[in-house]
Amino acid sequence: MTMNARALMVQGTASFAGKSVLVTGLCRLLVRRGFRVAPFKAQNMSLNSGATPDGREIGRAQMVQAEAARLVPDADMNPVLLKPSGASRCQVVMRGQVWGDLPGPRSAGFAAEAWAAIRESYARLASAFEVVVIEGAGSPAEINCLDRDLSNMRVAHLADAPVLLVADMDRGGAFASLYGTWALLPAADRRRIRGFVFNKLRGEPQGLAPGLSRLERETGVPTLGFLPWLPDLSLDEEDGVALDARPPKADRPGRVRVVVIRFPTIANFTDFAPLEQDPAFAVGYATDSEALAAADVLILPGSKHTAADLVWMRDRRLDQAVRDRVAAGARLIGICGGFQMLGRRVADPDGMEGAIRETPGLGLLDVETRMGRTKTVWPVTADPLPGTPLTGLTGLAGYEIHLGISRVGPGSRPLLQVRRPDGSTVMDGAASPDGGVWGTSLHGLFEHAGLRARLAGAEIETRPADSALSREAQYDRLADALEIHLDVARVLTLVGIE
Repeated sequence: MTMNARALMVQGTASFAGKSVLVTGLCRLLVRRGFRVAPFKAQNMSLNSGATPDGREIGRAQMVQAEAARLVPDADMNPVLLKPSGASRCQVVMRGQVWGDLPGPRSAGFAAEAWAAIRESYARLASAFEVVVIEGAGSPAEINCLDRDLSNMRVAHLADAPVLLVADMDRGGAFASLYGTWALLPAADRRRIRGFVFNKLRGEPQGLAPGLSRLERETGVPTLGFLPWLPDLSLDEEDGVALDARPPKADRPGRVRVVVIRFPTIANFTDFAPLEQDPAFAVGYATDSEALAAADVLILPGSKHTAADLVWMRDRRLDQAVRDRVAAGARLIGICGGFQMLGRRVADPDGMEGAIRETPGLGLLDVETRMGRTKTVWPVTADPLPGTPLTGLTGLAGYEIHLGISRVGPGSRPLLQVRRPDGSTVMDGAASPDGGVWGTSLHGLFEHAGLRARLAGAEIETRPADSALSREAQYDRLADALEIHLDVARVLTLVGIE
């Protein structure tokens, strides 16, 4: 296999420094300039993921980057995905399919198998595209585990890629983090760093000039750009820390107040970005019962450890707070793991998600869930069934990423008929007889403008944008900012494609 592609790698001084954003913008910038470009992240750790058309699971950020590059997402773009399910346990998804758990029976062979998958996936991309834009993970200077790092400098050496190192100005300490990261690296790795980039700059860069000069004198590395603060840039996040940095939308009169329960292992919270962007809604995330008191709509999101997050809810009395709010008239929606929680029981006899083998659900839907050993991963379309809160909506689409099967009893009614790419159809979800409580295994449904309008209520004026068109506009906005604020000519020269 001949690897002809040029490579550029973006690493960060920390998680949430701006790596994913910069890679996304570079993918769109390069494809607009006529290059065949693909994103790549060797190993990702995230509970936000997506389904490729062939039923593989990859990190949500790589789904976004593929879309920015105008590509169909592929498992080669993220060959290793780690999904934490507790303080010391992690599910490994390799080549888009479940490989096993860490720690687990196969732990000893993980590093070798993971590196082989990384090499093979990169080779396929590098033989099919002109440019591969690579995203690192965390920081390359985690000196306690440099010899085990599969995501950063080892990949840069594999791809013979120059590295842009990005720091977040908004969090403070950008100069120290750039210099400290550079200084802690071995000499061969330092030589890979060919440019610094400052992310989320507020104001003008002229005031940084003395610091920039000293930083270049100390390191020999020039600063190649300043990505400005871009308010309301709406890209799917991969780090849960993004929820900490996200201010709630102002609760102005007329807005529907949506409260999402923030589980310890909340998964795919990107589901709610369309609600956050819609002016009809004020969306917040809650970990205590007091925050539920004013909610018009409650949402139980996806969870990587459904049973453990149910226990967490009971310990905080959130289970009773949810029941009380529903009794007071609030609507309740469960997505994936959140849907499973709405039922009578969640059974996990094989311990696929952890040590809890069975736990009672909230009992608000006549549903029982049994976890299995096979993960279901598909992009799907769906038709609402008669007599449900979604009846009459057309063009629903989303994706499945879940373990187990949920069976609906006579006390609830199935919600959707789902069509998978393999031609199969299944019933999914459930709704209470009065329609006030419903849930589904499908992620991504809130991208549907009609569903959001129905959730807002006919009496509320909404201006729901088409989510796909909105994302396209965001990618172009980001690429436009890079054209202005990044020394693109020098970056292309580094890559060898000027």
